[in-house]
Parts: sequence; structure tokens; C-alpha cells
Amino acid sequence: MALKGKQPTKSESKHMSKVADLGCIVCRRKGIFNPAEIHHTQGKTKPDSHFLVLPLCFEHHRMGSDKEPISRHPYKKRFEDSYGKESDLLEEVSRLLEDREILHEL
Repeated sequence: MALKGKQPTKSESKHMSKVADLGCIVCRRKGIFNPAEIHHTQGKTKPDSHFLVLPLCFEHHRMGSDKEPISRHPYKKRFEDSYGKESDLLEEVSRLLEDREILHEL
């Protein structure tokens, strides 16, 4: 079964790849690198939805646990109570990407 949403553009795909390369944002805060999946914070149909993504490992994204590690799906409130609001996590991801870009330019 395919998920609903618009196909990402080249620039959106590039952005999502850079975000995923950061590793799970929650694990990263604990000093651990875990490969990340992309979590769309605004779904996949709204304009710019592919730019509003978080890198989450399987456990923090969709494993379905309501205990540590808490999964975003289906436990959004519990996830945000434990790890921060998605909007704050998006800002953190943005800062990390900016820092990487600056380092790349040096």
C-alpha cells in the first residue's frame, strides 16, 4: 500500500538526504549515532512538507513503544513531552545543517 503524498522534487530529496545523514535527532542528543528514517512533521501533501522533516531512528519513529524509547507514531504527545516539540526539533535540525554547511565551506 502506497502512502499518500506528493513526489519530492530534486531539492526536497536532497534536503531529506542531508537530514537523514544527521542520524536520529533524539539519539544524537544522547551522544549516540543511529541511522535515521525521515519523519514528515506536516504530512506529505502540504506545500514544503518534504522540507519539514526530522531524522528519527526506527525506534523513535514508528516502533510503536510508549516507553523508552518512545515512538513518535502513535505517541506524539508522549514523544514531545519526553524529547521536545517537533517545531523545536526542526529548529535544531536546521542549525545542525547550517553548521555542516559552514564547515563544508571552510
